Amino acid sequence: MGGPLKYWAPPIIWMSAIFFFSTDIFSGENTGSLLWEVVGFIYPSVTQWLFDWIHFFIRKAGHFTVYAILAILLFRAFRSGGGARWRWRWALTSLLVVFLYALSDEYHQTFTLHRTGSFYDSLIDTSGAVTTLVLLWLFRRKSE
Repeated sequence: MGGPLKYWAPPIIWMSAIFFFSTDIFSGENTGSLLWEVVGFIYPSVTQWLFDWIHFFIRKAGHFTVYAILAILLFRAFRSGGGARWRWRWALTSLLVVFLYALSDEYHQTFTLHRTGSFYDSLIDTSGAVTTLVLLWLFRRKSE
């Protein structure tokens, strides 16, 4: 795989995976029952209250992480093997794409049976991208 496809296939595939994660298959009801089995095995006396917090945290951390990865993949695609290590244009364009995709993802969830769209989840998604891009910028800056 060469040329532009080498750089653009990973974010496109990742965005497709995000779209799949936004279906009812990954609704809180479905992930909760699986997680209950795992947490119950590790900590048999877990209370419903504690489990609900664990489940909530894992789902929100998932939002943050999935979009952090998307930001890196988009930055790499916009860079496309260019000689420069950092351009603000690449970072800001990556951030804009992440934000718009996060909004569209939440909108997509409004059409599912067991999910709801949340602007706040879009902000969590975007904060994952911002955090990753800032860390990437700091890393690139330090290595120069």
